[in-house]
Amino acid sequence: MEVYKIDITSWTASFRYPNLISGMQPTLEVPPISTVLGLINAAAGFYLQHKRLQLGYYFEYELEGEDLETIYQISSKEGRPTNNAKSNVITRKFLFNNFLRIYTPDEQIVQYLSQPYFPLLLGRMNDLATVTGISGKELLERVEAATEIRGQVVPFLKYHLPGQIQALPKYFTDDFPRKNIGTEPFSVISHKSKTYGTNVIAYRDTLPNGKPVDIFMHELNL
Repeated sequence: MEVYKIDITSWTASFRYPNLISGMQPTLEVPPISTVLGLINAAAGFYLQHKRLQLGYYFEYELEGEDLETIYQISSKEGRPTNNAKSNVITRKFLFNNFLRIYTPDEQIVQYLSQPYFPLLLGRMNDLATVTGISGKELLERVEAATEIRGQVVPFLKYHLPGQIQALPKYFTDDFPRKNIGTEPFSVISHKSKTYGTNVIAYRDTLPNGKPVDIFMHELNL
């Protein structure tokens, strides 16, 4: 399969658990599809409608840490925010020294990421990311019953892969308030996971460290 490969790095990253808004804030070990699509939207500078988009990605990090963060809780009245707010301190986990590789045959997405319109983020507004390399179309080897699935999310209901099971949206609407699109359970498979046999058809690539990885390509109609 011929795809472009876009490499992105950041010092920090954090990917929140859906619907978890109080207490200690953990981070997923792999960004959801919605985060990657949001990053592409930021590069484009506008909201994209994705039809028959083929997209795969791999994510890894060096370390996980935690920090204290001040948040401001704003009170509301009759569904509207007021001028009353109070501060609070919470613990937030984050990932350090991150690497994301995006795979797509879509040349337009490559053009957006080669000259981003808005800053690229891997999570929150302080998780700034940088495009460090773009490879021309390369032919990835098709793998039947892939064995190197890691550093990515894979639909759970069809493949039942071991990992952290989370219901994650694929995308969000561009109206207010935003609505989830395509929420379903995914296996969140860390790059640290051990290899195992699967029933997944994927595409073999070699990472910068020389290790092989099998990339699951998502077919998105949003």
